Amino acid sequence: MKLDIYQIDAFANRAFEGNPAAVCPLDIWLPDELMQSIASENNLSETAFFVPEGDGYSIRWFTPTAEVDLCGHATLASAFVLFNILNYDGDKLDFDSRSGYLSVSRDGDYLVMDFPSLPLESCDTPNEIVEAFEIAPIECLKAEDYVVIFENAEQVLTASPNFEILKNLDCRGVIISAASDEYDFVARFFAPNLGIPEDPVTGSVYTLLAPYWAKKTNKSKFHAKQVSSRGGEVWCELKGDRVLISGRAVKYLEGSVEVET
Repeated sequence: MKLDIYQIDAFANRAFEGNPAAVCPLDIWLPDELMQSIASENNLSETAFFVPEGDGYSIRWFTPTAEVDLCGHATLASAFVLFNILNYDGDKLDFDSRSGYLSVSRDGDYLVMDFPSLPLESCDTPNEIVEAFEIAPIECLKAEDYVVIFENAEQVLTASPNFEILKNLDCRGVIISAASDEYDFVARFFAPNLGIPEDPVTGSVYTLLAPYWAKKTNKSKFHAKQVSSRGGEVWCELKGDRVLISGRAVKYLEGSVEVET
């Protein structure tokens, strides 16, 4: 069986920026094991698969080692493929996912994702976080990920955690963030348990960070920067119990893969 595949740089203004995601459009779902094998072979932080469903699409996301409940940059990449390559003629896409209803709309050169905001609970800082980063944060919170707040943006930029220690945590990953003079806030995301030491730009973490920084600043709109080595800019807005997450994307690769079913 031959499958179309695209590699899209999400949250990027040009190739080699942002976060690369593989996108595989399907007519029907493949076996889970095969989709996981494709994602492992791609060896990107995420591979997205989608199939037509009703008036929209159903979408799933795989890291090199596991399926996940939500992925922002691969959703943005999937919408880019539908709008710009597969010639979807509407201005809004609806996706059904393991995290419920998601939508992506066109706004000029930007794609705007509508995701559910996720609540955070304050928690004691695990010893593993202090040991891994060799610095004590000023605040620690938890949902599916730990959200670790540092005193300043420089600490986020220069952080070099011990990934083996982070693997001992009982969560998907660790988000670190701080206020910034140049942006509203900066962030980085580490998920070694999912085979992703550091994710370049992670749309889903802003479903946690937008509500957090809204409480801290009394603002609802943010221009953020994920300060990984590739880097990427994210615009996000808290609207009730939803977060609008905006960015650009560019196509890097288009091709096909041969698989046996």
